[in-house]
Amino acid sequence: MSSPSAADHSTPLIINLAPTGMVPTRAMSPHVPLAPEEVVEDVTRCAALGAAMVHLHARAPDGTPTEDPAIYGRMIGALRAAAPDLVVVTSTSGRLVREVEKRAASLFLEGDLRPDMASLTLGSMNFATTASVNEPQTIIRLAQLMQERGIKPELEVFDLGMVNFAKILIDKGLLEPPYYFNILLGNPGTAQATLMHLAAIVADLPPQSYWSLAGLGRFQARATALGVVMGHGVRIGLEDNLWLDQERTVLATNAQYVQRIVAQAQAMGRPVATPRAVRTMLGLAQRG
Repeated sequence: MSSPSAADHSTPLIINLAPTGMVPTRAMSPHVPLAPEEVVEDVTRCAALGAAMVHLHARAPDGTPTEDPAIYGRMIGALRAAAPDLVVVTSTSGRLVREVEKRAASLFLEGDLRPDMASLTLGSMNFATTASVNEPQTIIRLAQLMQERGIKPELEVFDLGMVNFAKILIDKGLLEPPYYFNILLGNPGTAQATLMHLAAIVADLPPQSYWSLAGLGRFQARATALGVVMGHGVRIGLEDNLWLDQERTVLATNAQYVQRIVAQAQAMGRPVATPRAVRTMLGLAQRG
């Protein structure tokens, strides 16, 4: 793999499920899985439908976001038993917490509980009402810890400048190919869900990159459709959008989102990547 250009239709499509996130609540949707057991049940169902990766966020018993490694460990342990090959990604988000030690807590899980990958957002940004603060030294330190722990970064890109910061990390020897990028479009303060913005980001990705596409809110359907057509994968789930339709009349489930992507891929004659195939593509150790 020499370039980050568009994938052809023989390339298996990576489906990366983001089931929970930090913002959705039960009041917003009854379908959002919050407790570890709910997340595991939902993710296992989606894995059977075609999801090969899961991007996990942990919630405390009261439903609020937490970095508690014990809660991450409960989810990962149960997922290893239910879907052994599934690629498990934990969040190190800076949306609510800035301290590196707290954000990195899940990286220090041991044995089978250690995640395969962890998110690494490559810059700071404004969301609609809040900010995600990722100072350069924080990003560098998180990348160092992931490298030390043998955990591959899930490189989160919301804007073109974040691709450049990935190249800085590569120059520092902190990232190793193949690289996996999530390109997230449609946030008010960053890149929009347009072909022009997407093309600029993809054109600047380093060689040996795989890229998946996500859209936030009402842009999810547009972005993931582009991902099925052009990308190596999509990120889909209730973290990014609660609504199944553009009119916001039907609350979605994670399973419905995965089924939609699988149907789109099948209509185009494109295979859906298995977890074992994704592990091979991204250079991750096989399990079992």
